[in-house]
Amino acid sequence: MSIEELHKLSAVEKLKIIEALWGDLVSDEDNLSSPSWHETELIETEKKFLSGDNDVLDWQQAKKALRS
Repeated sequence: MSIEELHKLSAVEKLKIIEALWGDLVSDEDNLSSPSWHETELIETEKKFLSGDNDVLDWQQAKKALRS
């Protein structure tokens, strides 16, 4: 499927493709590894959260911030 064909799909069709791809990827978790920086970022985020050194947003606030 070409990029042009993907652009023509509805949002529902695109989500079905994403779900199928994700299901395929996670079906073989042993061959799916996170990048090395991911664990470092998770540890740093947890430290900031536990120390109160970051702002916690609810999901609606987070979506608004990400979209702006």
